[in-house]
Formats: sequence, structure tokens, C-alpha cells
Amino acid sequence: MAELQMLLEEEIPAGRRALLDSFTNLERVADYCESNYVQSPDKHRALEETKDYTSQSLASVAYLINTLANNVLQMLDIQASQLQRMESSINHISQTGYCSSSEM
Repeated sequence: MAELQMLLEEEIPAGRRALLDSFTNLERVADYCESNYVQSPDKHRALEETKDYTSQSLASVAYLINTLANNVLQMLDIQASQLQRMESSINHISQTGYCSSSEM
């Protein structure tokens, strides 16, 4: 239960915030790369720098998405397990209640 609470209250919201921050950072990187390319006398070097930033940024976003997806899957697994336990308890109560009422 504590693990589910930690995922819901900390890990998943932190992952979402990290993705939103990454979005803002990507916009800044794109603006810098565009400006750098336009102003640079060495277009080839500016293009290579842009490729490097792009690769790093995409790798970062992929990592954040993977981490968030794993946390969501873990949350769903925990909730599915809880539902199975609840279903088992309900079935047990139902059978116990049915046996008790049929014995009367």
C-alpha cells in the first residue's frame, strides 16, 4: 500500500513535472540552435552542434517517458493485485453468506 501511495503521490507526479520541464527546455534548446545556426559563420559546425543537442534531448525525453511508463505500469500492477484480493474476499463472503443462509 505504501508503494502505491508513493507512486501516486510522488513518483508519477514528479515524472510528469520532469516531462513538462523537458518540454520547456526543448523549446529553449530549439531557439538556441536556430539562433546559433543563423548567426554562425560555420554552418556545418552549427549543424553538428544542433545534431548533438537533438540527440541528447531526445535521449533525455525517452528516458523520462520510459521511467514514467514503468511507474504507471507498476501502479496498475499493484491496483490489479488489490482488485484480485478484493474479488477473492467478496467471493469468500458471498459463499460464506450463502452457506449460512441456506442452513437456516
